[in-house]
Amino acid sequence: MKPTATDALIIGAGPVGLFQVFQLGLQGVRSHVIDALPYVGGQCIELYADKPIYDIPALSVCTGRELVQRLQAQIAPMHASFHLGTLVESLERQTDGRFALRASDGTHYVTKTVFIAAGVGAFVPRAFPLADCQPYAGSQMHYHPSALPPGADGAVLVFGGDEHALDWALALCAQGRSVTLLHRRAQLQAPAALLQALDTAIATGRLRFVVGQPIASTAVHGRLCSLRVALADGATQDLEVDQLLVALGLSPKLGPLAHWGLALERKQIPVNTENFQTTEPGIFAVGDINTYPGKKKLILSGFHEATLAAFGAMALIAPEHPAALEYTTTSKRLHRILGVG
Repeated sequence: MKPTATDALIIGAGPVGLFQVFQLGLQGVRSHVIDALPYVGGQCIELYADKPIYDIPALSVCTGRELVQRLQAQIAPMHASFHLGTLVESLERQTDGRFALRASDGTHYVTKTVFIAAGVGAFVPRAFPLADCQPYAGSQMHYHPSALPPGADGAVLVFGGDEHALDWALALCAQGRSVTLLHRRAQLQAPAALLQALDTAIATGRLRFVVGQPIASTAVHGRLCSLRVALADGATQDLEVDQLLVALGLSPKLGPLAHWGLALERKQIPVNTENFQTTEPGIFAVGDINTYPGKKKLILSGFHEATLAAFGAMALIAPEHPAALEYTTTSKRLHRILGVG
């Protein structure tokens, strides 16, 4: 497969990664962005999508979701390419000085600069507790409803008890699918309106809710067909399964990043605060993933770091055209990029 060539590749599509797109775009650089999640937003979406944030300049209050939406609108003129739901598995310097990267979806990239904006690491799904179900990952076991085969008529079992699990189960019910929600406790963690919608779906027979813990699986002709569940009263029950949707939340992991040869201090990457470059020329680290004296883990700090990293990277991306400090209030070049004026 021919690799995708670019000047800048950003690892992480959280708020700082999105603002890195903006700052590079102001320098005339179009970015490619890779994130392990199937959507942009990073921690803002996973941890506090609907919680208030009070320390974003000029915004007295906004939710994590609103902040991500505003950032997406801001970077729209930059025409970045997003590659979501995939991990960067390897990163190596080539003889021409550029970096070759391979992603978990099989794609390859060659880039002059790399910006690691991975926050506390790549968010990856918490695994289903039965190891003997792992061979069905990608065919019958999935960690996001977008991965389900379209139009399937078989029984869907959603395993989890948080807001995502309920959202997914109810959405599948609305599609007319046969859905069972399985959780190890009767208590579910979700907003009241979502719990009410679940109760209604159960009462009308559109959704089944079972409290129990999976203890074994059964396969026929190489296909998963049922899960045996231990119930609270000590009995067991077999649940029919054609598609298994796991909603156990996400956990951050450094993953392959830990093996790229970068210096690490307590799972963070030391940087030079002049341009937030790492010990490896051409690789920059911004946001919560980096560390330096006086570091503060704030979104505001990450925005500052992304700005200086973009300026610093231009010496490698276009050494014949050093980055110039221009102001969006007066620069006609920036106005053309932003599509204003």
